Amino acid sequence: MASEAVKEFNDDNFDSEVLQSDGPVLVDFWAPWCGPCRQIAPMIDELASENPGVKIGKVNIDDNPGAAQKFGINSIPTLLLFKNGEIADTFVGVRPKAALQDALTSVS
Repeated sequence: MASEAVKEFNDDNFDSEVLQSDGPVLVDFWAPWCGPCRQIAPMIDELASENPGVKIGKVNIDDNPGAAQKFGINSIPTLLLFKNGEIADTFVGVRPKAALQDALTSVS
């Protein structure tokens, strides 16, 4: 289960929570059946706890296909880092925590 620091994004709130956000937002596109997605979940929780200035959340692509389709998500996990409503960085697959932290630091 995601920590309280990790938001739940969906097709209904994606624009307001992510694209219209004043600060940087990291979005984890995932699905419950995805092994690598479950593997990185604790790291996503840690990043959310350690980076209070960055909004971090998850989109379950099974329940919310609209956002995934809008951004051409073809494989999961895919993490998109948004700044000012634009994609600042993209990570596909399992990536080291340090790489994600560096990206978060660069947009904060």
